[in-house]
Amino acid sequence: MSKHEKSKVRAYLTTRKVNPENQESPIHFFDKTTYPHSCLFRRNHFPYPDYISASFVITGLVQKPLRFSLEQFQSMPSKRVKAVLECAGDKRNLFVPKVYGEQWEKGAISQGCWSGVPLRDLLQYTGLLKGAKEVVFEAQDYGKRKDIDQTVPYARSLPLQKALHPDTLIAYEYNEKPIPFKNGFPFRLIVPQWYGMASVKWIKQITVIDKQFEGPFQAIDYVYYPNKDEDTGKFPVTLMNVNSTIQQPLNMDILNTGNHMISGIAMTGQGRIAKVEISIDKGKTWSPAKLEHNDEYAWVRWKYLWEVQETGEYIILSRATDTAGRTQPGTAFWNRKGYGYNAMDKIEVKIE
Repeated sequence: MSKHEKSKVRAYLTTRKVNPENQESPIHFFDKTTYPHSCLFRRNHFPYPDYISASFVITGLVQKPLRFSLEQFQSMPSKRVKAVLECAGDKRNLFVPKVYGEQWEKGAISQGCWSGVPLRDLLQYTGLLKGAKEVVFEAQDYGKRKDIDQTVPYARSLPLQKALHPDTLIAYEYNEKPIPFKNGFPFRLIVPQWYGMASVKWIKQITVIDKQFEGPFQAIDYVYYPNKDEDTGKFPVTLMNVNSTIQQPLNMDILNTGNHMISGIAMTGQGRIAKVEISIDKGKTWSPAKLEHNDEYAWVRWKYLWEVQETGEYIILSRATDTAGRTQPGTAFWNRKGYGYNAMDKIEVKIE
């Protein structure tokens, strides 16, 4: 293969479902801190909207309801935030016992730089009325839910405190270009450190309310249910768990003796990554990996040089710890909808 031909080689998304479209990013083949547009993972509950409005309205408990257009946004002071976007169901396929739902492996995650206007700035324009408690975001995609026998839009809320965080954005650009249509163009909410279901795409309307929002994507889905057959102990999915993924080598690789670079990413919804450790002996001993690019909302890239001279089969584990003191467990917290999987990552390789 010539040098020119090699330059054309690229990684592609992995299809999980065609309608609605759900695609995993090629997580194992990126060593950069931002993803190109073509490799952002895609998560949908409904078909793509037939028509997209280039404006949205803020209404509800506000002093002055206002409509904002894309043209207005492009002339307003903006902010850029590099952030991980991870589906709450990322790694669902790894739960034991198995759970129903989209069988994501490790690629329901992407990262890049989102540019937009802080939501709190927009709410300053409209003003908030007394009693405001939550902010509801309604998307332009919709469909029928069989469990409630209703046609509904995708909609979720944020508590007022999170909505007013300076880094909660209504984004209109990704990596300094318009957000791809399949990832939310023209307006997408970005909520750093929360799982991706909070970052509502194709925003149609923002409504300030004085009570707890009870839409099905908040009260039924994206809830941790610790028990298989009843709802006792349920609680909402919000912050990302501390997590890590081994990118290279690949699971079930066959390698030669010598030096091998074990590399990957780690991320958290609280603080930053404090350390990543690697084990080559099934968790009996651990060695520190070298961390790179430890930004506030972005994943950390890490590397560990493995010197191996003995042939055989090996299990490689990675575990991350964040500055909030959370460490990846050996076994993930099982829940019947399969959210928040964050057990130590594991691959197996053979040395010949």
